[in-house]
Amino acid sequence: MIDFSRNHFELFGLAPRYRIDSDALERTYRDLQGTVHPDRHAGGPDAQKRLALQASARVNEAYRALKDPVARAQYLLHVRGVDTAAETDSRLSVAFLTRQLERREAAEEAAAGHDDDALAGLVDDVRTEIAALQADVERLFDIEDLEGASARVRELLFLVKLAGDVDDMHASELER
Repeated sequence: MIDFSRNHFELFGLAPRYRIDSDALERTYRDLQGTVHPDRHAGGPDAQKRLALQASARVNEAYRALKDPVARAQYLLHVRGVDTAAETDSRLSVAFLTRQLERREAAEEAAAGHDDDALAGLVDDVRTEIAALQADVERLFDIEDLEGASARVRELLFLVKLAGDVDDMHASELER
């Protein structure tokens, strides 16, 4: 089975960094699931089945956290002692918030006007900013600026939500 005391990075044999080897993550995930999957232990005693179920859930949880760049950043902050779940500092700059409010208003206007191209452009624009932020988060982790990384992760969370909302608006327009 697996060692439940290991963090997600250790479980997957990865260095605790923001940038990870996605292929190694996938390979290790398949290998771990091949070992711990409950179906492999279906004929065993109840205790072994429960342990396999817990191990499989732990592997899945770790995989999801490491696969998603935002969740990985949050987890890496957690590993380094910054608890983003309990963090009360949700400040974002006025300029950042103003820009996102303008984007949301533009998306609502485009949706109301059935302007698919404008919605697609907004989604692309937000996703481009997300990619730039992810690169900045990586840089901040590399120089051990956890406060800066935490601030940028808050922005990432906001942008990912905005991208999802605008993408949903765009999908609704395409279904019309």
